[in-house]
Amino acid sequence: MTTSSFDIKLAKNFEGLIVRKDLVRKFSRQYPVPTYVVEFLLGRYCATTDESEIEEGLKIVQKQLNERTVRAGEEELFKSRAKESGRIKLIDIISARLDEKTDSYVATLPSLQLKNVRITPDIIRENERILTGGFYAEITLSYDTYIAQEDNGRAFGVDSLRPIQISKKDTLTQLFNGRLDFTTDEWKDALLQSIGFNPSKLSLRNKDAILLRLVPFVERNYNLIELGPRGTGKSHLFQQVSPYAHLVSGGKATVAKMFVNNANGQRGLVCQYDVVCFDEVSGISFDQKDGVNIMKGYMESGEFSRGKESIRAEGSMVMVGNFDVDVQHQQRVGHLFGPLPPEMRDDTAFMDRIHCYLPGWDIPKTNPDLYTSQFGLVSDFLSQCFTELRRTNRSTILQNRVHFGGALSGRDLTAVNKTVSGLMKLMFPNPDMPVSDEDLEWAIRLSLEVRRRVKEQQKRIGSAEFRNTHFSYTMGADGVEKFVSTPELFSENAISSDPMEPGLIWTISTGTTDEGSGLFKIEISEGPGSGVKILNRPSPPSFSESVKCAEQNFYSKKSVLVGDRDPRSHEFMIQLRSFDAANSGKGTGVAVLMGLASSLLKKSIKGGLVVIGELNLGGSIEIVYNPVSIVELAVEKGALSILMPVSCRRQLLDLSDDMATKIDIQFYLDIRDALLKALAE
Repeated sequence: MTTSSFDIKLAKNFEGLIVRKDLVRKFSRQYPVPTYVVEFLLGRYCATTDESEIEEGLKIVQKQLNERTVRAGEEELFKSRAKESGRIKLIDIISARLDEKTDSYVATLPSLQLKNVRITPDIIRENERILTGGFYAEITLSYDTYIAQEDNGRAFGVDSLRPIQISKKDTLTQLFNGRLDFTTDEWKDALLQSIGFNPSKLSLRNKDAILLRLVPFVERNYNLIELGPRGTGKSHLFQQVSPYAHLVSGGKATVAKMFVNNANGQRGLVCQYDVVCFDEVSGISFDQKDGVNIMKGYMESGEFSRGKESIRAEGSMVMVGNFDVDVQHQQRVGHLFGPLPPEMRDDTAFMDRIHCYLPGWDIPKTNPDLYTSQFGLVSDFLSQCFTELRRTNRSTILQNRVHFGGALSGRDLTAVNKTVSGLMKLMFPNPDMPVSDEDLEWAIRLSLEVRRRVKEQQKRIGSAEFRNTHFSYTMGADGVEKFVSTPELFSENAISSDPMEPGLIWTISTGTTDEGSGLFKIEISEGPGSGVKILNRPSPPSFSESVKCAEQNFYSKKSVLVGDRDPRSHEFMIQLRSFDAANSGKGTGVAVLMGLASSLLKKSIKGGLVVIGELNLGGSIEIVYNPVSIVELAVEKGALSILMPVSCRRQLLDLSDDMATKIDIQFYLDIRDALLKALAE
């Protein structure tokens, strides 16, 4: 295999902490252990780009995996070896429990089918996770012949164990120093390669969705749900890559196992693991009726009460599941929380506790091309860094740099702050590392999108309190308010309920004798210079005439439209986009004027609004001769409201009752009145 320059860069900055990911897949398929166990050994013996050293290390790893992992049917062989030699070493998942009858702890080794193995209280105290599901470890197992001869004697005993996880104390320092040599895009690729993906086969959208999967590992008490097609590797990350994550298969859970066992006070999974993932979310169920309520309380505050005691924990909750239908169909027949079990499916209070709805449909189905054969960081090093990053909070990066719009509630702000914090930890692990506005805006837009997806589903259920989903943000003191939508709900070719960027506006032409009315989007950008230029080549004559009238009125009535700003000291670039057979753009002057003012004022036009009307050079509003057909077309195109000259009012008496109830019709007297009604509040 040829070593790329990127691999060399990784090796240079993370010496001894990288491994070739194709080797991991090779061994993980051969032996009955998770990926991170294989990487732990490969990282110990093969963390180099030197092919000869890799080959030598592979022999050692293969020997250890051959000698220490138990395949099905080899249980008695390993037990026999322990008896004959007195002790053996093996790699297995180990768990333990308290045996009240003998007042002692006993361990379970599933690969040897042993359930009553002696283990000392000291080992238990040093490794409390052994009592809540257990973990993989390198185990020294002894066999005592004399104890075997006693009544109910437990011949097998754990002499020592070493958890399969890194034990160095300077992991974050190594991560901080190594990250400095990478650009933001390079570091994204490094993280993706480290969890097994081939970045060159992923789109930017794919990369963003996969990186969101990592946020629960670095952010405390983070609640994420991912629903999407089968075969995208949803549960792989939580089962195979980190020893700090626990996968609850099938969604089945007990309150005692998840939170606390009232019988003995033993803390549950959310106290012992960084991430608890429910696989097959549709099957989530608890053994007690109040299980879901306890989980909701924990997702809200990070606390739960059992008896008189209130217990805090930091484990993040992840729920993954499959769609049986595509996203568009799911939205037509219901909402995107449809696959959840009945007690959660329509519970807006439960939904409100979800910080991130990860669009699983944006992750491609796994295939050989998606797996990398290059180098990546060893999983135990990366997972150790992640668990240490959980102790920090990076949401302070938003202070004095970003302001969020009024549509975000307190829980929305909490969710967005946590997602931004998680993404910043992943991309800029050192808090002293400068973050550009571009990188921060990437995290903000992604965080707003995954939270808005939750709010959109709440709105679909019908709760009035969630009706305002127009999430927005402003960067800097004089920044432009920008709105963030969810791609599955928004298309740039459709009239959205979200306010658009300043200078963008929808209109319907009045039409000509040769063509009917048509839907257009006018896009205007403002910059230094002077004059108004139409980018369309050739420019439709009717549209050019409308632009000329709009420009002259913009200059002559600037004081009532834009105050003390001088339009003549700015250059405006105009593009007309047609969405029908009509292409003349006739009768769109008022919309052009609104777009010019919007771009200069840096204020958005209201979402879902279509502006109608033509004006002459003197500023008078022309008569619209076909207002009924224009309103009907606006309804057909999905407009929520339409702004028309007041002269259309009487003619619209002929509009059918059905059409009149489907759109909000507003009227304006003059261009100033039109602008005031068109601009978003």
